[in-house]
Amino acid sequence: MEEVVENKMNIKGTVKEIIQTAVVSLGIFFFVYVFLVQPHRVKGESMTPNFKDGELLLVEKVSYRIYKPSRGDVIVFKAPGSANVDFIKRVIGVPGENVKVENGTVYINDKKLNEPYEKQETRGDININLGNNQYFVLGDNRGGSSDSRVFGPIDRNTIEGKAWFVYWPLIKNNQSEGARILLRVDYGVPDSFYNP
Repeated sequence: MEEVVENKMNIKGTVKEIIQTAVVSLGIFFFVYVFLVQPHRVKGESMTPNFKDGELLLVEKVSYRIYKPSRGDVIVFKAPGSANVDFIKRVIGVPGENVKVENGTVYINDKKLNEPYEKQETRGDININLGNNQYFVLGDNRGGSSDSRVFGPIDRNTIEGKAWFVYWPLIKNNQSEGARILLRVDYGVPDSFYNP
């Protein structure tokens, strides 16, 4: 009789431990998901050749709680007019700057922006002064991107985080560059937001 009671107590203890572990694991998952990093899937061709359709990446959410987004950062943000859709684009203009697109070239405060990753001209005719919390974003595939040339600047409060790490596919192939940490681009044009 004692053996049966002991087995029931062992089963109860094991179930209790499993539930406790599951609750703690879920708590950690939600903390990481809400405050630290969030997975996203690239959909479409607006960021090719640097990001391919179907790649999986992690967006880190911590740095923008401390620092402001910088030119060259690849960000994920809520699509204008849709709370359920996220876009991935590159920050081109930061608050307080004048962004001009003219004759296929992007200018920041009347200085030509050198974009080493960009092989296409930037179509459009835009001349816009960015407000205190506004960012001008463009896709890397300028011929196939719906971006600030279409929907205008985005507000900082719509930015979810910075693309930080592509984790799938792991190995470079015809459809992907493989897993990689995303590095910042040096434009040679300072962010006037930080250097007034």
